[in-house]
Amino acid sequence: MSVSPISSPAGPAPEPRLHRVGVGGVELNVATAGTGPAVLLLHGFPHTWRLWTHVMQDLAGRYQVIAPDLRGLGASTRAADGYDPGTLAEDCLGLLDALGEGSASVMAIDAGVPPAFLMAMRSPGRVRRLVLMESLVGTLPGAERFLAGGPPWWFGFHSVPGLAETVLRGDEAAYIDWFLDAGTLGQGVGGEFRDAFVDAYSGSEALRCAFSYYRAMPTGARQIREAVEAGRLSVPTMAVGAQPVGNALEQQLRPVTDDLTGHLVEDCGHIIPLHRPEALLRLVRPFLV
Repeated sequence: MSVSPISSPAGPAPEPRLHRVGVGGVELNVATAGTGPAVLLLHGFPHTWRLWTHVMQDLAGRYQVIAPDLRGLGASTRAADGYDPGTLAEDCLGLLDALGEGSASVMAIDAGVPPAFLMAMRSPGRVRRLVLMESLVGTLPGAERFLAGGPPWWFGFHSVPGLAETVLRGDEAAYIDWFLDAGTLGQGVGGEFRDAFVDAYSGSEALRCAFSYYRAMPTGARQIREAVEAGRLSVPTMAVGAQPVGNALEQQLRPVTDDLTGHLVEDCGHIIPLHRPEALLRLVRPFLV
């Protein structure tokens, strides 16, 4: 494993430091900020580490905040494979090792939730606190109401090998904008973040990697089912919902978790860390202590 700095931007507020971290046969682009106990932040689709900008600025005064671009996404290596939650969890544990962190609190949203869940299930001694938001955990019971009309339409579209990246090539900006608008209840995402996300998901290879997360969902569902059959989630856990997932994640976690707190963020879309960062921080600040 290797860690090498790329840049250390200067500015009036604490700015993240960017690194290349070699782990699991790939290089992850990783933003870090602050000092103290580690907090690992895992983004989803169509995001990069920049999803956590506001959260990082707040938590960096008390914690060492670590926000990677997940395998294949953002500026991380466009890997040929390894998009199942089990491999991604190993990426995250390897990242902590490379940074000299024995354990971390973990916050995850969307596609970052399954690997965060498996980190805590497989290596509970490495995860101090777990915050999961706006996602489902495999096919565990509890999400029946959310899935009553079937899974979100894009799950099937993204899952067909080679289809979505071919259809969308050249129209990535409009497609990403749809998710950013829907994820903020029509408010949209500011120019700096929007441009960074569009750039990160432009091109056939970038799209292939993003959609590989959806193509690995059957494998992830099996990994999660096996983990739950083998034991319980013992790490103190918080489930945070908004629109559209609501309390479906909490309902999935409730039967398998020893210490679970659930919250709903009112008037908030899917992209909680950008749409309602202060509301999220009010929940997680006391929980992480």
